[in-house]
Amino acid sequence: MLRGIQKATSTWLGKGVLAVVMGFLVISFAIWGIGDIFRGFGRNAVVDIGGTEISVEQFRQYYTDKLQQVSRQMGRSITPDQARAFGLDRQILGQLVAEMTLDEQARSLRLGIADADIAKRITDDPNFRGLNGQFDRSRFEQIIRQAGYTEARFVAEQRNVTLRRQIAVTVTGDLRAPRSMMEAVNQYQNERRDIEYVALGPAQAGDVPQPTPEQLGAYFEERKTFFRAPEYRKVTLLALAPAELAKPDQVSDADAKAFYEQRKDTFGKPEKRALRQIVFPNEADAAAARERIGKPAPLGATFDDIAKERELKASDTDVGLVAKTEIIDPAVAEAAFALKSDEVSQPVKGRFGIVLVKVGKIEPGEQKTYEDVAAQIKQQLAEARARNELNSLRDKVEDERAAGATLAETAKKLNLKSVTIEAVDRGGRGLDGKPVAGLPQTPDVITPAFATDVGVDNEALQLPGNGYLYFDVTNITPSRDRTLDEVKDQVATRWRDDEIAKRLQAKSEELLGKLKAGTPLAQVASEAGLKLETAVGLRRGQPTQTVPAKLIDAAFKTPKDGAGTAEGASDTQRFVFRVTQVTAPTFDPASPQGQQLATTLQNSYADDIIGQYVARLEADYGVKINQAALNQVVGGSAQ
Repeated sequence: MLRGIQKATSTWLGKGVLAVVMGFLVISFAIWGIGDIFRGFGRNAVVDIGGTEISVEQFRQYYTDKLQQVSRQMGRSITPDQARAFGLDRQILGQLVAEMTLDEQARSLRLGIADADIAKRITDDPNFRGLNGQFDRSRFEQIIRQAGYTEARFVAEQRNVTLRRQIAVTVTGDLRAPRSMMEAVNQYQNERRDIEYVALGPAQAGDVPQPTPEQLGAYFEERKTFFRAPEYRKVTLLALAPAELAKPDQVSDADAKAFYEQRKDTFGKPEKRALRQIVFPNEADAAAARERIGKPAPLGATFDDIAKERELKASDTDVGLVAKTEIIDPAVAEAAFALKSDEVSQPVKGRFGIVLVKVGKIEPGEQKTYEDVAAQIKQQLAEARARNELNSLRDKVEDERAAGATLAETAKKLNLKSVTIEAVDRGGRGLDGKPVAGLPQTPDVITPAFATDVGVDNEALQLPGNGYLYFDVTNITPSRDRTLDEVKDQVATRWRDDEIAKRLQAKSEELLGKLKAGTPLAQVASEAGLKLETAVGLRRGQPTQTVPAKLIDAAFKTPKDGAGTAEGASDTQRFVFRVTQVTAPTFDPASPQGQQLATTLQNSYADDIIGQYVARLEADYGVKINQAALNQVVGGSAQ
């Protein structure tokens, strides 16, 4: 759970609503670990925890918000019936109970957070920054409005999330994963195995004759469902996305040039310089050192000599190869970029002391002209303008749909572009069996399209970049049984593959028997006319180009010097193998891999501990659920 909290608070949505933090992770302990909590206590309240109630309307809003969030995450709309079928109603209720319980504990402990801190968290969030890199209030309002939040409600959620996180971090503390557990996981993940093997394919199956009509007919009748024509749907799509709506030709050169001048340094590669610096406690010492630099011995000294006299190591003076904007101190930056290569500056009054700077290698910058990036800038500005108009355009689309217009009619009226896919199955393939061109991959539109019906007004899907994808199902071609004549070639191919698979299985068992009887695999391969192959350094769950997943899985279930058979990547391939070496991995807790593993296990332990903590709090405060009121929101019968 702690991991969920940390992950959730890294995004604006997680910060605002704790969508995943204590949601589906708390199902196992939020409600179902407490017995007999479904007791009536008020017709207008759904949940009561420690005397704090959530009304039907409050829960309705919470439930609707969460369902919409899950829909956006899954890339498809979810109906109330589907939510109940998936158990989302209970999961969302579990999330609410866990959140309320921690909120109640925060009040009990009198925890709080200053308004200034909450405001800073919001204004520092990169998701709310505009084109100038600063907090953009209009963008902030647009994003939270799209998520269904007012400013006051969003700020309140920010406060609650922060306090919940403080409690979770405090409870879990500085957990440490046992070394024995880390070693066991490391062993499982990083053990290596070497094998020798032979591959059997169609050539080893011998001559497979063509099936007789009677064989083909019987085979088809037994497997009719494999050859059914799938259900097809005709779908109309309408995308409202900044990239689609952008009109770069309407952005003037004056606006684009102004944008370019404001961000000129970002177009191209800045000049970088290898810098070294020595910091002095006062200006007199710095001036005396600078006067010695360049003079002949014995009074003179080099920059390195000065550093050595001051007992500074190379790492103490090396700033690195940096751009001017990467230097924190403006005075030092100006001085460093005014020098020539191998030149030492005069004493510079910096923020952290008096500094001598030496320039080494100079890596020239590259500045792109306005003409080089004009098209890019205009597209960027056009998308920003389209993003500002997106909500207004969405409202117009919603109005047209509410009036009964189809998506195609709506697109034509609003001068938008709609796309009609004549036929697509659940796998995204058309009538020809090939993937449908132009079908969006993000979000998934196939699943919701097959979960709705003709004439249903479907909720828009969320596109990357805060866009919307509307879809209408305009026709459904039901699935049906095909006749043998329609799929005769497919049936014959499948019959042949099955015959080859049977023969290869028998052949591999024959070879395995010889291997287990003591015949070396090299001899077995030679006698069968097969090529002996080897594979070294195999890792669990990581197939290679020549060693498929099923062979690796079988090899890791077989002891050293043991032998076995495995299926290949297709039904017409099999393997006979022997494990020749098992290499146990070393484990160093201080290595980056060891530290990463420790962190992963610590997060898992933290999840368990905070789960138990919340369950105990629920028992202490008392959790009551009004099933009748709950059913008013989620539907269904009392359970």
